[in-house]
Amino acid sequence: MSKARSRGCPECDGRLSTEGDETVCDGCGLVVSTDRLDRGPEWRSFADDDTDPARCGAPLTRSRHDRGLSTEIGRDGRGKGRKWARLRRQHRRTQIRSKRERNQVYGFTEIRRLMGALSLPDRIRDQSCSLFKSAQEADLLRGRSIEGFASAAVYAACRAAGVSRTTSEILDVSKATAGEHRAAYDALNRELGLPVSAADPTEFLARFASELDLGQATRRRARDLATEAVEMGHANGRNPSGVAAGALYLAAQYEGEALTQTEAAEVASVTAVTVRTTYQTLQNRRID
Repeated sequence: MSKARSRGCPECDGRLSTEGDETVCDGCGLVVSTDRLDRGPEWRSFADDDTDPARCGAPLTRSRHDRGLSTEIGRDGRGKGRKWARLRRQHRRTQIRSKRERNQVYGFTEIRRLMGALSLPDRIRDQSCSLFKSAQEADLLRGRSIEGFASAAVYAACRAAGVSRTTSEILDVSKATAGEHRAAYDALNRELGLPVSAADPTEFLARFASELDLGQATRRRARDLATEAVEMGHANGRNPSGVAAGALYLAAQYEGEALTQTEAAEVASVTAVTVRTTYQTLQNRRID
């Protein structure tokens, strides 16, 4: 191995040689240093180093009960075996100090799982976790399902942010039953006063049209149909995703695109009867 040489032994002023992590005097054999320390700053900024000395490390997040401030025992080559597994298990237990925190950890874990299954962004995850925590602080979870509140928080966050996800889509990947989800959502809406309004059928059109691979002309016609249906009150009391599917089906007929009622129903998670009823209502009202 080649040696990097420099002058200046503090004992005999001899020549120093650096090899590996040691710097040794060639004359007297004095070990001058045994490590390689970075004497620079401990932070790294990708903006202005002089005015923004941001430290490294993961950012704070609302999706963890401790905001992501806790430490973890890693799993590198030195952390294998029963001893390290036992240490990791004990370490995790010490991070949860009460049953309330344990429920929160479980609820947040379920919310993060739903985020992955539904391909939702981090902003929905953080809002969902905030809603779940608010429900817990308001003592709404007593006697109710944690899984139900997790799914209800995700649904409410999607509604508030205008992200089109139906109850059926969430329940398909949730561990909660339809009754548990409905009870939790009603409690959230009643006690916390959620800033959500009735879902608009137009919120579902872009996603449904993309999955059905429909053209731009059909998408524009479907948006006009759905908007007029809402304005004229034809969508009142109807499933918004069903109205969107019916509008897409009718628009496809107008534009000459091949689309069956079954295909439109499947993408909207409704029955073909729902699509047919909505389609006939729109057609009979001559919304064009």
